[in-house]
Amino acid sequence: MPYRHTCLLLSLLSCALGVQAQVYRCPGPPVLYTDALSPKEAQEKGCRSIEGTPITVLQSPKPRAAAPAPAPGAAAPTASRGGNEGRVDPTQQKGRDDERRRVLENELREAEARLGELQREYQGGQPDRRGDERNNYQKYLDRVAELKAGITRQEADIQALKREISKLP
Repeated sequence: MPYRHTCLLLSLLSCALGVQAQVYRCPGPPVLYTDALSPKEAQEKGCRSIEGTPITVLQSPKPRAAAPAPAPGAAAPTASRGGNEGRVDPTQQKGRDDERRRVLENELREAEARLGELQREYQGGQPDRRGDERNNYQKYLDRVAELKAGITRQEADIQALKREISKLP
């Protein structure tokens, strides 16, 4: 597509400036539209002149406007329940909240366990060297940096999980 637009632009510019540039369509992936070839070069490469060929200009579709975001705190619509549209049974909502709390607490325990493992391996910035790192100090430094980044990431995850749990009723 961009080649067609370029071709059209070159043709229009050459007409506007009164310059007669011959535009060729050259085969092959990708198809190339160019005016930088002499007639002899174009023939050698198997390019065809597009003079007199009808040019089709395609307009790109206009982007659709995004749907408005629901207001903060607004409940998501649920299936119709006999006139109680948008409402969830309080016991069902409590079950959902309890399930969410259970899942988040599980994730929190797992994240804390991973953090503990990383901290034990990190040993305050002086982890033990592995066999393949004895002769390659840079490999050791890379692993230390990865451990430090992992610890930072786990700490951020734990804080985010705690915030989510605190928001639950």
